[in-house]
Amino acid sequence: MPDTTQPQPTLTNRVAVVTGGASGIGRATAILLAEHGARVFVGDFDPVDSTATESTRLGITELKCDVRVEADVEKLINTAVSEGGQLDILVNNAGIGMVKQITDVTEADWDACIDTNLKGAFLACKHAIPHMKQRGGGAIVNMASNAGLLPRAHDPVYSISKGALVALTKSLGLCHGPDRIRVNAVCPGPVGDTRMMNADLDRADDRETTVKQFIQASPLARAAERMISPREVAEAILYLVSDASLMVTGTCIAIDGGKSLGVPPT
Repeated sequence: MPDTTQPQPTLTNRVAVVTGGASGIGRATAILLAEHGARVFVGDFDPVDSTATESTRLGITELKCDVRVEADVEKLINTAVSEGGQLDILVNNAGIGMVKQITDVTEADWDACIDTNLKGAFLACKHAIPHMKQRGGGAIVNMASNAGLLPRAHDPVYSISKGALVALTKSLGLCHGPDRIRVNAVCPGPVGDTRMMNADLDRADDRETTVKQFIQASPLARAAERMISPREVAEAILYLVSDASLMVTGTCIAIDGGKSLGVPPT
């Protein structure tokens, strides 16, 4: 019998930066990339001490980084280059939610959401791309959302930030194709066991009912009777940063169980 198993993507000798990598999707991504051979540098506004042992085992370097501050982002990128010797992969995962109607959003609210979700990715790309060009190529993945594909009524500013991130992805993918730098996005939701989801559930009057509502909004999540896992999103990121996707750029992969397709069947 011929061996029909597919070879696993290898990231040996690759250096990766993951923002917002202390928990949730970012944490799952950092672990998966490290498991496949990458030297991973994680930047997070609020590092989690409990992950230190596992990070040490996997060779993951954790740094405090506020993606809204250019000096922090530049330091994260430069540390990865100086200690890793190069930069091959950037995952712009850091982000926050904003569940408010536009009339209730303050200027500070707007700045916090847009600066974290969009400006943070811009700053990381700005400082990563020159190193990737020098290297002869690279892969960037931006963490968008199904809200960036189909605007949502309950969180318009969040939707704006993710829609703009989709546009940034396509624009940079077009600009830097000649540099062999691929720029793609993943658009997840609803994903369980993340800081953002847990914050939404903590604010809910009835946590169990709210969980069911999230699941019901996604046809595949409803069929599976569960939310999407951070690891499932990380698997898509692994594909986008590996050699399996060398001709993929400017695309946005929805990992939302069909939520962004439209109104699900009753």
